[in-house]
Amino acid sequence: MNETGTAGAAGAAAADAVPRGRPRSAAADSAITETVLRMLEEGVTIGELSIEGIARDAGVGKATVYRRWPGKNALLMYVLNSIDEPTPELAGESVRDDLVTIVDAIRRRGLAKRSSAVMRNIILQFQQVPELWKQYHDTVIVTRRDAMIGVLQRGVRTGEIREGLDLELLGDIFAGPMLSRAMMRPGASLEEGLSESIVDTVLEGARPR
Repeated sequence: MNETGTAGAAGAAAADAVPRGRPRSAAADSAITETVLRMLEEGVTIGELSIEGIARDAGVGKATVYRRWPGKNALLMYVLNSIDEPTPELAGESVRDDLVTIVDAIRRRGLAKRSSAVMRNIILQFQQVPELWKQYHDTVIVTRRDAMIGVLQRGVRTGEIREGLDLELLGDIFAGPMLSRAMMRPGASLEEGLSESIVDTVLEGARPR
């Protein structure tokens, strides 16, 4: 293809990639996201959410929402990711300290009142929307579980955790108490030092005998 043809093809591709009309508005993005967060925080169910209702409450047109997200599930995943913290950096030295870092990330998410309120609402409804749950599981939960299992495997190799334990189950035992307080028990204490207490208690039972 000559230069003219190449430039023409590139221009056509660029034209297809750029939304027609006015440029994407950051204010509209913020209004839509804030509207969904407020609705979820107030206890609106996933089934009750609609693109039409979200657009109306956000003060934008329905087409404005669809230009950004292909449907409600994609919008919800975007909103959930917007309030989620990334998997914490692990020092990779002390197994105990890395476990505390992982568990304390759950505590901090619980302290973020909006985040915890939204997640409590969503978690209670995930079974009703299996495709949304699978996407959240595959993109968020698997990453966190892999980090936990990686630390536990290292603990077995270094002799800090005894061999033969079910590491999937052990990971649940480390994370479960904090998840219960942060997500299932509104108002439960999430004081400083709780993560260390949980990790030290579970580690005591998991050390080599």
